[in-house]
Amino acid sequence: MITINGSKLAVEKVLSCAREGEEVELSEEAVARIKKSRQQVEKLIAENGVVYGITTGFGRFSDTRISPREVLKLQENLIRSHSAGTGDEIPEEVVRAMMLLRLNALARGYSGIRYTTLNLLVEMLNHGIHPAIPSQGSVGASGDLVPLAHMSLVMIGEGEAVVRGERMPGLQALKKFNLKPVKLQGKEGLALINGTQMMSAYGSLALADALKLAGQADIALALTLESLRGLLAPFNSLVHQVRPHPGQQQVADNIRKLVAGSSLVREKRDDRVQDPYTLRCAPQVHGASRDSIAHVREILEREINSATDNPLLFAEENQVISGGNFHGQPLALGLDYLALALSELGNISERRVARLVDGNLNFGLPMFLTEHGGLNSGQMIVQYTAASLVSENKVLSGPASIDSITTSANQEDHVSMGSISARKVYQIIKNLTNLLAIEFLTAAQAADMRSDDPVRDLGQGTSLAYRTIRDKVDYLEEDRILADDISVLASLVREGELLTELKAAGIELT
Repeated sequence: MITINGSKLAVEKVLSCAREGEEVELSEEAVARIKKSRQQVEKLIAENGVVYGITTGFGRFSDTRISPREVLKLQENLIRSHSAGTGDEIPEEVVRAMMLLRLNALARGYSGIRYTTLNLLVEMLNHGIHPAIPSQGSVGASGDLVPLAHMSLVMIGEGEAVVRGERMPGLQALKKFNLKPVKLQGKEGLALINGTQMMSAYGSLALADALKLAGQADIALALTLESLRGLLAPFNSLVHQVRPHPGQQQVADNIRKLVAGSSLVREKRDDRVQDPYTLRCAPQVHGASRDSIAHVREILEREINSATDNPLLFAEENQVISGGNFHGQPLALGLDYLALALSELGNISERRVARLVDGNLNFGLPMFLTEHGGLNSGQMIVQYTAASLVSENKVLSGPASIDSITTSANQEDHVSMGSISARKVYQIIKNLTNLLAIEFLTAAQAADMRSDDPVRDLGQGTSLAYRTIRDKVDYLEEDRILADDISVLASLVREGELLTELKAAGIELT
């Protein structure tokens, strides 16, 4: 059970709710803040003062007064009118993350929503009622208005939801669990949709995956290093002490742990003074990506524990302030940065794959890692696939955050496009997962060709990785459908199985 209090939600908790279905509850402190904030809203409505989104319209209509008898209709109209999304639907895990993150933001107690309304969102999440939400429509400022409106439709008994794989009308989904739709009161519609939770949901899941992929990129590097009889000198801690980027030091340390005891790598070789950059500079490249991931984690964990709607109500100070916490620029820039960091891990991985399969560059292994070249193509084409994925990632890494377009009749004249940044990085994660699967496939094949007993000759960590790969994918004697091998190893990468096995063996990567 995840206890939501608005300020201490970690990315790992988002992951456990989104992917493992962990249930949630509101803390007593959060409930007290929510109720106090609601009292302030009701006072404002009774006084009939000018307060954005409570007694006025929205966006360009912020100067239009709404009469007390129309306040309730205003909130309902807001949800319907803003449900204007299009495109493929957001994956269920992202929808769950969105719901959790919106709950956490509203639990801060600055939004004026009623406890009963927020509790319906808790019940929906715990019963697995997942609103059907189109992925396109948010410009990442004024929050993720469109996707959050589609989320909120189900709360008022409209729209559609998916429950345990079955699609149904929103009202039917609520009735299935004896839940009643809410009749939104003043400020509540705005509180539900004015936030950055689509961006931060995609971002949180991408970040959790990025942390796992960074470790597995190091394992793939280590196995390739041994298969190419690489030099250990570039991973000496002395090198990294004099350029003390944390990620760089972590990668060098990881490689030394993984290849410890290997007979395939040496500090120096008579036939080679230096290795190519994809090996020699890997701590610097992988490390830079790690440092970028760490920075994005700081951004995301601040964001997912923030109040991001408008206006904000400060009950203690008796103030209502219309500001811009819904603007997604911190996330847009951060997620574009994350996209670059992950794409670079893919770029260098593909270059190592290209070296492994090239008989002119792999230090004595057969061309395309096949013993019967010509009749067999061996692993020639998996490098094509890797090249395709890398090129796609390069296109996806073009920053969305540099763009802006005017909305709401020029009232909202700078937007972040962070929703596009978020969706792009989610796809880059999938591509990088397959890229690392391909490197594991080729590196294991190369290890078999390099040694008549890889388990004996590889390092403590890499021998374990090799055995796990071979438990799932056989040595390539003659051509077969390699898409199946890639798929199996991609699943291994997605689950982080190698990291788990290494940890169980006492080899914990930093």
